Amino acid sequence: MTRFTLAAAAALFTRFHTISALIIGRDPGVELLDSYDYLIVGCGTAGLVLANRLTEDPSLKVLCIEAGPADQYEEVIQFPIYVGSDIGGIYDWNLATVPQEQLDGAARPIPAGRVLGGGTILNGMVWQRGGQDDYNEWEALGNPGWGWAGILPYFQKCETYTPAEPASVEAEYSIQYDASVHGFTGPVAVSYPKYIYPQSLNFFQGLNLLGVPTEYDEAQATTAGAAFCPQDLDPINQTRSDARRAYYDPFQSRPNFHVLLGNQVTQILIEGQANNAAASNTSSGGNETGEGPSSGNNGGLGFGPGGGSPTPPSEMLVVAPSFQKRDVTNSSLRATGLEFAQNATSARQTIYATREVIVSAGVHSPQLLQLSGIGPAALLEQYNITVVLDLPGVGNNLQDHCLVGTFYPYNNASYPSPTDLTSNATYNMEAEQQYLTSKTGPWTAGAVDAIAFPSLAQISNRTVAILMNASQEDPFASLPPGLDATLLQGYAAQRTSLLQRLGQPTSTAYEIINNNAGSLTVSVMHPLSRGSIMINSADPFQPPTIDPRWLTDEVDRQVLVEALLFNRRILATPPMQLLQPAQFVPPIEATEDDINQTIDNGIRTEFHSSCTCAMLPLELGGVLDSHLRVWGTENLRVIDAQSMPMVPAAHLQSVVYALAEKGADIIKADNVQPQPVSSASSTLPTRILNTSDSTASSTSSVDPSSSISSQSRLSGKSTTSSSKRSSSTTATAKRSVTISSRSTSSRKPTSSISRATTASTVKSTSRKPTSTSSTSSSKRSTSTPKKPASFRTPSALTSATHTSLAPSIISSSIVAVLTSAGVPLSLATAIEPSLHQSASTASPSPSETGSPLSSLPAAEQAAIQSFIEWLRHIFHLD
Repeated sequence: MTRFTLAAAAALFTRFHTISALIIGRDPGVELLDSYDYLIVGCGTAGLVLANRLTEDPSLKVLCIEAGPADQYEEVIQFPIYVGSDIGGIYDWNLATVPQEQLDGAARPIPAGRVLGGGTILNGMVWQRGGQDDYNEWEALGNPGWGWAGILPYFQKCETYTPAEPASVEAEYSIQYDASVHGFTGPVAVSYPKYIYPQSLNFFQGLNLLGVPTEYDEAQATTAGAAFCPQDLDPINQTRSDARRAYYDPFQSRPNFHVLLGNQVTQILIEGQANNAAASNTSSGGNETGEGPSSGNNGGLGFGPGGGSPTPPSEMLVVAPSFQKRDVTNSSLRATGLEFAQNATSARQTIYATREVIVSAGVHSPQLLQLSGIGPAALLEQYNITVVLDLPGVGNNLQDHCLVGTFYPYNNASYPSPTDLTSNATYNMEAEQQYLTSKTGPWTAGAVDAIAFPSLAQISNRTVAILMNASQEDPFASLPPGLDATLLQGYAAQRTSLLQRLGQPTSTAYEIINNNAGSLTVSVMHPLSRGSIMINSADPFQPPTIDPRWLTDEVDRQVLVEALLFNRRILATPPMQLLQPAQFVPPIEATEDDINQTIDNGIRTEFHSSCTCAMLPLELGGVLDSHLRVWGTENLRVIDAQSMPMVPAAHLQSVVYALAEKGADIIKADNVQPQPVSSASSTLPTRILNTSDSTASSTSSVDPSSSISSQSRLSGKSTTSSSKRSSSTTATAKRSVTISSRSTSSRKPTSSISRATTASTVKSTSRKPTSTSSTSSSKRSTSTPKKPASFRTPSALTSATHTSLAPSIISSSIVAVLTSAGVPLSLATAIEPSLHQSASTASPSPSETGSPLSSLPAAEQAAIQSFIEWLRHIFHLD
């Protein structure tokens, strides 16, 4: 039996000390709690959606941890005219790829938001969903409920759509909307700028003449064609509607919605598993200030002339190899909390989750899993990280929309151009005043408005040849060597789907981004090339190795060649000739070899790195089940762009919003309070049974959009806690010892008790138990029980508000506190009822026959009794 000692009690008491933190929008003196129901890593697009939706239940407490700061409402963030200008600045991680040897050998920048609101602070503001087939393929790959019908309600839930105004603009620019596919009450404002450059009409007319239709409402997601896409734009203020302003600012007064800024999560704590010691140790530093491993010309969004943004004013079957189903033996691992730090040289802190840990860290999501022992075993062993789960898919399957900038400057001066804002100071000053006074004019227009998503069949007569060649090639020739068989199987399934759709006239092959100044940037929308994001150190402050491996599959390159050749045909149409374009990059006389050189030199990211923690079956190299839960774990999820199995033909912000909205509903359904499982633990919710007990079991939950039980996760077998945990009393005792003796991997007490005390800086949570003596008593004391002088009762625990706590919550909390201190579950549940005796009722003597403590040595009886008296006091049971 585990021995409850005063040292164990001291270790428990120290956990009640709170961690001072910066919580935006709240009293400066408000501190973090020791534990929350949900911990979220990354307060970007997905992270803020999840925190917002989960805190709709006032009984739940949520903490979102963000490495970056909050923006200061700068004009460069909010005004559409400045879109792209903050890339490479203080709100950007400033990451970079490894040299791309298959291109020109140069590295490329990978912009990523390091700020409250994440990428929605930096992006091009395009609001677009992709095709229905994108999501139907997600479902076909083994994700029930993730087809178009399953995700459409969440596209609607996140937006408040405002049609273009006036009606004459709708008619002129073919902006028609289908109210049945839009949302009108969501947090994100979706609308159109108050100024539209007339070149957009020439662009649409030219495409129509070449057989590319106009898609009147892209949100229907039914065809490939040209579309005037809305933006995440406030229709009144004509300012950016980002994740912070949509999901945080209006809700920051919620007392259960906490945000910690300026702290980077260094690893996930897994119950019963050794920590990554290198992550816990301070280091000399790495990328905590957003300094990437290599330099490069960020060039804004890459949609402008020459590839840079304008300077802002002051049926094809693939035979797969045989494979064996992966056996994830530790199928009920539980995430207990997070370790984090302000920077590489600062002390590590710990915070605990009583329900779930959710990773929404974008390109850092696979890195964090790997640092925590979840990923390809060979990689983890290379950096001396204990392998918690061997999941080869973590960090693999990287997909991105790579783009190539062009330069065809328009010479007809009768057409207003975005470049006039930089070349004509008077015009720009007038446009500025128009924007500031009436929220109209050119300053309301961002980098992109009229764009197109053609199919390959619409633009090339070589489609059949391209697909025939692809079907005859080794499907795995473009992949890096040494991949796990399950990853090959997964890629085979993806490649089959992609090639089939590439031949369909209604399925998008690539994108044309028109900037109205002479650039028709092209981007691959359904890439076959696959890359990776991997750690190159056990130090969390070293940036990951990002290798997109763009164009390693020849089909992607051929799509871009055809796209650039099609640009020539667009520019040759009568409507586009009115603009008097000059073809400089690539030049009009360029051969295919020249075009390939342009591609090799010009390729860069469209900021859509995704799919490295793919929601796929294990047999297909998956990392997540259809509930976005990491395979082999009970309560660890990844919810962001990395969760996607295949990248859709879309600008990803609306997709991530919808994915997170759906994920929030899944989490809510999966965490419906289970019923008690036996009289022995009738007061303890099964979700906090972290120690082995023969009576433990759990109840399956239902995905609101799927008929698949939340417990049918591994190879069709149940993963209930009862079937995966030992019923041995000895095992229980051993696990209790391990948990109570490791401050950085311990399971925190499940408690909905909130604490708020004052301090101004983040303090270390390296707490040393203090050995003290305690006086036992066989009678209930009429005074406040004494506790070691070095410990203090958290203020909220002694506040009168706790008299309103439900008895079941108090009971659950007491049992969890006892088990965390090392008291076996069976003994804790037997002791707990005695704490509810009224003050006039004498407590039974520990040595009294029949007492739960009677079998223990006298010293341990006294220690537990003293501890019980203290619990009675803090829970107002005296």
